[in-house]
Amino acid sequence: MIRRIFHTFATRLSSSLLSFAVVWLTARYLGAAGRGSVSLFVTDCAALLLFIGLLGGSSLIFLAPRRNVWHLLVPAYGWAVVVCTAGTLLAGVLRPGPLSYLGHLWGLALLQAFLSINISLLLGRKQEAAYNALNIAQVALLAGLLLLAFAGLGWRAVPAYYYAAYAAYALPLLVSFGLLRRLPDRWEGGRGLRETTLELSHHSRGAHLSNILAFANYRLSYYFVAHFADARAVGVLSVGVALAEAIWLIPRSAALIQYVDLVHADDKQAQLAPALRVARLAVLATAAAVVVLALLPSALLAGVFGPEFGAARPVIGWLVPGVVAVALNVACSSYFAGLGRYRVNNWATVVGLAVTVPACWLLIPRLGIAGAAMATSLSYVASTAYLLVQFRQATGAGWAQWLPGPADVVYLRELLRAR
Repeated sequence: MIRRIFHTFATRLSSSLLSFAVVWLTARYLGAAGRGSVSLFVTDCAALLLFIGLLGGSSLIFLAPRRNVWHLLVPAYGWAVVVCTAGTLLAGVLRPGPLSYLGHLWGLALLQAFLSINISLLLGRKQEAAYNALNIAQVALLAGLLLLAFAGLGWRAVPAYYYAAYAAYALPLLVSFGLLRRLPDRWEGGRGLRETTLELSHHSRGAHLSNILAFANYRLSYYFVAHFADARAVGVLSVGVALAEAIWLIPRSAALIQYVDLVHADDKQAQLAPALRVARLAVLATAAAVVVLALLPSALLAGVFGPEFGAARPVIGWLVPGVVAVALNVACSSYFAGLGRYRVNNWATVVGLAVTVPACWLLIPRLGIAGAAMATSLSYVASTAYLLVQFRQATGAGWAQWLPGPADVVYLRELLRAR
């Protein structure tokens, strides 16, 4: 398992670095206002993708070992079309804008949804190498095409992002279809399709509700900042958030593999000890990384991203406790998800959302983007505290079992030697 975690981490690190390149390119060449517009567009797409997960999402990974992948793909695709269409129309009502924006929102959200469905099915069949390769190919294409548009062609406008994204999602999607065709599953007509759809719907609603609520915790502050300030402020905030959240690749890489193994394991209890051990190391690494990030001077941020982005440093500082809390959150939530206990994760995100809304309402008008970062950290800490209590009740694991000890250091040393 550890070798697979390291491989997934390395892939996600590469993907994170390429995502950083996307953030840097859009910030450097489009400025704070342009970066803010891109961030709001990406957030709108993410919102649609969340609702697509109500008939798919992580439940595709959960059911892929047990069901025909083509019977899972059909209802997931149909639901994606419905959500993208309805969601785009709703966005046009709630946030009136040009028709071109809504067209790009519909098209790119649909492409992302199809790609996410395909690679989730591949991961559910333990095709982790294909899953990692397609993820990194998508972000590499996006970064490369943006560099070509901005630096090579001199096209320094927000629409350049849209057209680069079309190619970046469409090409990996085509490859993913080829990989799915290599699986032993064959289309068997409509036989079993209804039962599979009902089962997918049953699992998805519980599994994905927490993701929808978590999205509100993660990104609601963007909309508050856009309302009380402007796109420029959103751009500065998004850079600070992107840098801090990039560190989550450490715990998320571990949690993803643990989730897949827990889903496939016959003895769920036997997975607890290795899960806690890896989680302790992931939390320690996360804390160390985010502290180093918070110590970066404002001048460095301004030099890298542009003079407007030095103001992102206080954002990162206020996000430190929240980022560390989420490392614990990811470990707990993946454990409960692997057991199918989605209600625990749902209540954790409800607790976080109950903190997010009033905190954003009170802090952002007074403190701006620093208030947004404070509100976000408060939400993460509250949600994680709830999960830790539930985890202790479910497993008997006390607080001390989350703290790294000498045995973990020895274990890590052995892993590094084995590499």
